[in-house]
This record gives sequence, C-alpha cells and structure tokens, in this order.
Amino acid sequence: MARPNTAVRLNRFLAAAGIASRRQADELIAQGRVTVNGRRCTDFHYQPGPGDHVKVDDKLISPKTRVYLALNKPRGFVCTQRDPHVTDTIFDLLPPKFSRLFYVGRLDAQSEGLLLLTNDGDFAQHLTHPRFKIEKEYEVILAKRALPDLTERLLRGIILDGKRASAARVRRVSATRLQIALKQGLNRQIRRMLERFGFQAKRLRRIRIANLSLDDLPPGKWRRLSPHEVRGLTTAAASPAKN
Repeated sequence: MARPNTAVRLNRFLAAAGIASRRQADELIAQGRVTVNGRRCTDFHYQPGPGDHVKVDDKLISPKTRVYLALNKPRGFVCTQRDPHVTDTIFDLLPPKFSRLFYVGRLDAQSEGLLLLTNDGDFAQHLTHPRFKIEKEYEVILAKRALPDLTERLLRGIILDGKRASAARVRRVSATRLQIALKQGLNRQIRRMLERFGFQAKRLRRIRIANLSLDDLPPGKWRRLSPHEVRGLTTAAASPAKN
C-alpha cells in the first residue's frame, strides 16, 4: 500500500515550526532568507522532505511541539517581543522558554484580559484573519453613564480607517457597564467607537475569544489550553464566516 503524502508547502512548514505565520513565511521566502540543503529557495510550492535541511537566516529549522497558552494580560503591559524603550511586556509574565511565541490578537497597553499565545502560525492566522470573523467579547466600564441609544449606535457602527466598524452584540449590564462582542479586529476599535459617540472606556477587558473564556484566570497568570479548547478554537476558524 502506498504511503500517504504528508508533505506540506514551505510556508506551512515554517509556520508549523513556529517561525512565523504563513503570510510572514511567504515574505521570508520572497526575501531569499530561506535555504533548503544549502541553496536559497524562493519556490513557494516547494515541499520539504524528511531529509531536507531548512534554514532561515542560516538557522536550522525543525518542527516543534505546538504550544497554546492563555494569558490574563494586566493593564500597563505591552504586546511586543523586542522594544528597548518598553519595560513591561507580556513576555515578562512568561517563562523564558516561551519568548518566541507570538500573540494572537493584540491588546493595547491600557486594555487587559484574555490573550492567546502560540507557535502555531496557521492557528494564529485563522483566528486573526478578517474573513473568519472570530467573535471576541469585552467587558467595558464607561467613565460616565451611557445614553439610552448607545447600544443601537454601537450596533449600527461608524466608519473607521475607511471601513464600517460595528459591534456584533451589545449587552447593557448597568448604566456604566457594557459587554460588547466584535467580529472585527480594527485597531482600538471599541475605544475609538466610544470616543466618536462622546464616551471613554475607563476599563476594557477581553473576556472571551470564540469558545474560550477568561473565567477565573488571575491577572498576570497564564495556563496551557486543553486539547478540547484548541479543537474548539480550530473549529471556529475552520472556514470563512457566512455573514
């Protein structure tokens, strides 16, 4: 019986090794920074075999065990890996062995809550690509009481960066507390929408990504995702959303 062909294209090989997302891997290949068996490889369709030696910037690459973490990011920590001007980054909250993970869906410095980190490039790309419309839910504390029509205005949306930006769902918990779900990922979307309507988010905390909830994970702490949670997120991002 013939053995099944399990080879994958070069960009997926690099993504599986935790080097970059597939899109970023394509850029590495196009820039000529990837070699196979000592020769520069710019063939996007090349499929590395078991005996191939793949290098990026002369560093040997091998598939790694996939890592999936949930972190409760505190306010004041920045989503960045290397910045000499920043003292508190999310990677200061993690063991050094996780320093090469990349985060999935950044939170600005003043926002807090659920953040995913992984070395699985395909997983990260699917969760963040706009066409999959992965739902993310936030708890928002306003600096002043919300007007009665604020929920409707958030659902109707505004134009940000040339695109229609709107909430997928809004639940008014109290006069100053909202739960807002998004299926978009525009930069500082909730804060900018609220500011357009004359409101300020005093506290903004992400409490859910697709099927994964923050629950009782303490601020500044992290945990590994269970296989069931990873499967749930993978299923949520398995195919483009229909609406």
